[in-house]
Amino acid sequence: MVDIELQQYTVVPMGRTKNIALVAHDHKKDELVEWARFNKALLAQHVLCATGTTGTMIAREVGVSVRRFQSGPLGGDIQIGTGIVDGAIDCLIFFWDPLESQPHDPDVKALLRIAAVWNVPVACNRASADFIISSPLMKAGYERLLPVSYEAYVRRMEV
Repeated sequence: MVDIELQQYTVVPMGRTKNIALVAHDHKKDELVEWARFNKALLAQHVLCATGTTGTMIAREVGVSVRRFQSGPLGGDIQIGTGIVDGAIDCLIFFWDPLESQPHDPDVKALLRIAAVWNVPVACNRASADFIISSPLMKAGYERLLPVSYEAYVRRMEV
């Protein structure tokens, strides 16, 4: 890791087994299922969750256990964002469709923003998902860093 002043950060440990959220827009669901099928052995080493339809498709077509939230437009994106904030999700694989507007675009943007705020790795397409899932860091513990200034911000909001 880069030599930085760690007192400026809060360390958030991630175990060897990661909690991976899988999300895909309608036109990307088949692509995510195919990616999951190709990476089944690697994904089986982790805990998977997904938005409704995506999770159902992956569980059925890939044969892995997937905790399912609501469909994205019905709040599933928000449920996954809550999991990130609560520390229950370590990684987000979100095959989103940049060419198709979504009725729940504000939720999608909020989910991506929360992942960035909480320094959670995010893959938005197959290439980035391949890099993340094949990284040696996926098989080891890892320490995510969050700016200590976030804690100060929260304390200001509590007053």
